[in-house]
Amino acid sequence: MTRDFDPAGDGAQMDFDGRMSYGDYLRLDRILDAQAVRTTAHDEMLFIIQHQTSELWMKLAIHELSAARAAIARDDLAPAMKMLARVSRIFEQLNNAWDVLRTMTPADYTHFRRELGQSSGFQSWQYRMIEYVLGNRNHAMLKPHEHRPEVLAKLAAELATPSLYDEVLRLAQRRGVVMPEAVLTRDVRETHRFDDAVVEAWAGVYRAPEAHWQLYELAEKLVDFEDYFRRWRFNHVTTVERVIGFKRGTGGTGGVSYLKRMLEVELFPELWRVRTSL
Repeated sequence: MTRDFDPAGDGAQMDFDGRMSYGDYLRLDRILDAQAVRTTAHDEMLFIIQHQTSELWMKLAIHELSAARAAIARDDLAPAMKMLARVSRIFEQLNNAWDVLRTMTPADYTHFRRELGQSSGFQSWQYRMIEYVLGNRNHAMLKPHEHRPEVLAKLAAELATPSLYDEVLRLAQRRGVVMPEAVLTRDVRETHRFDDAVVEAWAGVYRAPEAHWQLYELAEKLVDFEDYFRRWRFNHVTTVERVIGFKRGTGGTGGVSYLKRMLEVELFPELWRVRTSL
């Protein structure tokens, strides 16, 4: 009979009295104690973990997007490319998570939906931070966070900072691709609006990628990311429609109708339209 393998015989540390363990480093006691179900409904645990893990991935996305923006601002594109590629993979993970949540049926959800009160995903301050970093700067969405001054301060600070796309357009200008002065000097607290002259500037990059390789590659990294981001929004809509139909959201929004409106938002509009002009 084969004896069970003892890792200690191969040098593995097995005694953690006074030493850093896996659980200590990751603070797993705090994470695994954070699932406070309010009902006996079996699927409530799924619902909580789905949203908690999404918030963890969004925390990492903010970390990466902020660092990528800072790298672009200092003309350090190599790490920025890596960070943007990582954010795309993060949103691939977020997309895959909808497949798990869709195993919850409408009947399953009704057993605990009432316990959500007025809470809703659109109140996620980290999601709002991602939108602000990317340039969708809807000031009306500050309102749900007014009861938390520390969160409101973070979002307000982000609104006063050039968005990721703002920094990309400024980089293009520094690299000799002329961008409209009105775009470069606009109030960064407001959402960037589509500009034909920006399309034409990007068209010059796309017509001669060998002359602007880093800008061309950066532009495609942004398109790649927005592709995943759009899929995430679409999967959100279809999951909500599958589970609650066209009921109003718990936070008072129109539910599916509200989410479908969000599908129309373009983060980097000129990078999508430039394809038509080539």
